[in-house]
Amino acid sequence: TQPQIIKDIHLAYLEAGADIAETNTFNATTIAMADYGLEAHVREINREAARLAREAADEVSAETGHIRWVAGALGPTNRTASISPDVSDPGFRNVTFTELVVAYREAAEGLLEGGADILLIETIFDTLNAKAAIYAVRELIDSLDPSDRPGVMISGTITDASGRTLSGQTAEAFWYSVRHAEPLAVGLNCALGADQLRAYVHALSRVADVPVSAYPNAGLPNELGGYDDIPEDMAALIGEWAQSGLVNIVGGCCGTTPVHIQAIAKAVAGSPPRKVPSPPPYQYLSGLEPMVVGHPDLLFANIGERTNVTGSARFRKLIEADDYETALRVAQQQVEGLALCLAQLKTCLQAVAQEAQEWLLQQV
Repeated sequence: TQPQIIKDIHLAYLEAGADIAETNTFNATTIAMADYGLEAHVREINREAARLAREAADEVSAETGHIRWVAGALGPTNRTASISPDVSDPGFRNVTFTELVVAYREAAEGLLEGGADILLIETIFDTLNAKAAIYAVRELIDSLDPSDRPGVMISGTITDASGRTLSGQTAEAFWYSVRHAEPLAVGLNCALGADQLRAYVHALSRVADVPVSAYPNAGLPNELGGYDDIPEDMAALIGEWAQSGLVNIVGGCCGTTPVHIQAIAKAVAGSPPRKVPSPPPYQYLSGLEPMVVGHPDLLFANIGERTNVTGSARFRKLIEADDYETALRVAQQQVEGLALCLAQLKTCLQAVAQEAQEWLLQQV
């Protein structure tokens, strides 16, 4: 309702030295906007948000002769496909994978209509939500003319000092879960300040064979919900990341003002970008932890065959009888017997209940 205010905010950050302007569409999906009865306006919100950022980016590009880009933000939604919102019913889910795909597709279409150069799947706390977004975005991109296809960036969130996302993955395991998307860049944002986030940026930088992005908060939130890291301190921390070769794209998330961006841009100016590594041709798998088959520490991987519906008559009968509880115990016994993988998961997972899917996926 106040487009000039939004555009002026973009202009302030771009004029401070930002190369990428992110749209204000963090919650602009039908799933998140259902709380406000605004589902019917989601496409328009995304389109107009991208249009405003596009106008600002183009104006500053023309003024400076330095190209600026627009990243269309696809936030995580306010629901999680991996975790029950009801502590008394851990198998319950209030959103499905298909519902997430449909919601992300609509939002992404609006962002591209408004002129976004990049689709940014960000602040990922649940990798299954992110996989739905990736599926929707890749499906959309494949339908476009090659000359019109946007880049895709993926950014996860380490929620606390545990070093894991909310759905339980380490930074390395998170990357192995999404690397099939072949993104323009992968990174981390939000939740933590630059001081707390460095270790996880380092972990991601060590394994990701694409550019790495990082945009932390301006410190941890204080008792009033504000952020206390002053621009000079935040810039010094992020400047060290750049000098250490950890990152290719940097910025700021919650609490970051144009003055912070100006200081960060100055701090990283002249620093060489991170060199993208070429990982060995191993098999990279992940559950909550990473598993790299072929690494000197793991040259042999046990596969549990008792969850194979074609090779185990007992397991097939359990699935056919909808006896998922007993079927889960079979899978659990295989894992407890030191199986690192479970056989025929795709076939089995199509049949088992959602709670069984999540439990199995977390063990593999």
